[in-house]
Amino acid sequence: MKLLKDILYGVGLTAVSGSTSVMVNTVCFDSRKVGMDDVFVAIKGTITDGHQYIEKAINQGAKAIICEELPEQMVNGITYAEVDNGNKALAIMASNFYDNPSKNLRLVGVTGTNGKTTISSLLYQLFKKAGFKVGLISTIKIMVDDAEYSTSHTTPDALTINSHLNLMNEAGVEFCFMEVSSHGIHQKRTEGLVFEGAIFTNLSHDHLDYHKTFAEYRDTKKILFDNLPKKAFALTNIDDKNGLVMLQNTKARKFTYALKTFADYRAQILENQFDGQLLKIDDNELWTKLIGHFNAYNILAIYATADLLGLEKLETLRILSELENVDGRFQYYISRERITAIVDYAHTPDALKNVLDTINTLRTGNENVITVVGCGGDRDRSKRPVMGHIASEMSNTAIFTSDNPRSESPNAIIGEMEAGVEPQNAKKFCP
Repeated sequence: MKLLKDILYGVGLTAVSGSTSVMVNTVCFDSRKVGMDDVFVAIKGTITDGHQYIEKAINQGAKAIICEELPEQMVNGITYAEVDNGNKALAIMASNFYDNPSKNLRLVGVTGTNGKTTISSLLYQLFKKAGFKVGLISTIKIMVDDAEYSTSHTTPDALTINSHLNLMNEAGVEFCFMEVSSHGIHQKRTEGLVFEGAIFTNLSHDHLDYHKTFAEYRDTKKILFDNLPKKAFALTNIDDKNGLVMLQNTKARKFTYALKTFADYRAQILENQFDGQLLKIDDNELWTKLIGHFNAYNILAIYATADLLGLEKLETLRILSELENVDGRFQYYISRERITAIVDYAHTPDALKNVLDTINTLRTGNENVITVVGCGGDRDRSKRPVMGHIASEMSNTAIFTSDNPRSESPNAIIGEMEAGVEPQNAKKFCP
């Protein structure tokens, strides 16, 4: 158990009813998980409002309630604390509850539309092969050195993040690489974390169902860099027109990487084929199993990050040459009949175009490119016709699916994708 006022340190309370000098068991934001002597944080979510469950939490044994609006009727013996932002309060409380575990790690955040999973996962692999104990928080999984945990979000909730960072402390982990999504930043899940560095990959059309405008989406990503301390590093892809925007207000040390323009870290593609590509980085040649110019950017970001974290450059290049692609990221299979099947998590127009560009660059010219692509339900609808256009324009045949339709009609999703197919490509399209 911990003292409530210690958990609330730095939260910034606007009002308090009752004593904060009480011992509490743990912190919860899901009323279904509240137990005796717990603290319940009422979060105003996009679907439900946690304030509706305050009474339920108290009935289940909550000793303290943290909320944005104090209830009209308060129960004797319960401590109530009002805050401006429940999400931010939860993140700071989670960090305090686990004794600020990020301070004991060399934590690096990776943000951008595409490449987050590949970069964070391969950094984990690289540092493991270099002999370090390493952590990973990604879309695919959470790793505490060799122990694997499942995850349902790109950036988990603040309690999940800090509980696993705490496990990393206990396991003696030194480095942790973490995907940081725009949703996670906007919902304050990373508040209270101490980052040693942040990487910006690129920015393209995505999540406009949530952020409404591209400028809001970009500026949300930028918050990660704005909040970096002076000793941290900010590494950004300046071939992306938004790369320098990320560095505008950061206090951190600024570094850049690029394939096309002058930068602190540069790479050149010398060869590109189905079994890998040959890159030139810092006057050294590197053969990597990762294919395509988008992966050249990913490899360069990994190389730069390893250098900024103190790894020896030639050792980094040696290990990079051994790394395998991340599951679901341009994985290819060649049958005995020489039919090549490629699987990629291309969920944005830019990612889909990058994959098809790579395929069309590598093909000899006689092959048919058949693209099966879908768009998820209850997500950014504006990108559906764009992805429909790209798939039909850059393939011999395009087959549209609804991916995971959730609450939407599969036919409606496919119809919105079909709306992007231009007349000259209509015969290529198969619903």
